[in-house]
Amino acid sequence: MAEAERIIGTPDTPGAGGAEPEQSGVEGTGAPAEEPRGRRRIAVLFTVAALAYALDLVSKLIVVAKLEHHAPIRIIGDWLRFEAIRNAGAAFGFGEAFTIIFTVIAAAVIVVIARLARKLYSLPWAIALGLLLGGALGNLTDRIFRSPGIFEGAVVDFIAPKHFAVFNLADSAIVCGGILIVLLSFRGLDPDGTVHKD
Repeated sequence: MAEAERIIGTPDTPGAGGAEPEQSGVEGTGAPAEEPRGRRRIAVLFTVAALAYALDLVSKLIVVAKLEHHAPIRIIGDWLRFEAIRNAGAAFGFGEAFTIIFTVIAAAVIVVIARLARKLYSLPWAIALGLLLGGALGNLTDRIFRSPGIFEGAVVDFIAPKHFAVFNLADSAIVCGGILIVLLSFRGLDPDGTVHKD
């Protein structure tokens, strides 16, 4: 119970768990300074998301135009090549029978990140969530607009390491964001900027 109160705060301890006191209109409080800081973190989140999304979208447009129906391009001998693959499953080609489910999950992730952004005061978390958001948007765009149909579209994958599944830049952004979130959690850093040690 004490741990929960520390994280979310209580009416008697408005500053607990990193929560910001709501004292609008009262001079001498830190609330006005915190609002711009929170907005900057949100700006970082959406900037990272937009960059990850743009890179993924442009790379897929190039792959479809220049590489699909052509021989793979060797980048590092047999160890890395670019090869256009249409993937109806999740990241790295898993679960091709559940395309609609993965589409719903991607949409849910986007909604959760958008809601979490309102309480975001940590720069590392902003970067991590931006990577997740950009990657989810990239693959969701394929699910919606590519064949065989809306919400069932196959994702364009093209990065093919030897002895590994083919993936794309959106998958990479999602994985990097997920790894960063795990590291931040191990370090005890919460999205609201609170640092705690167990």
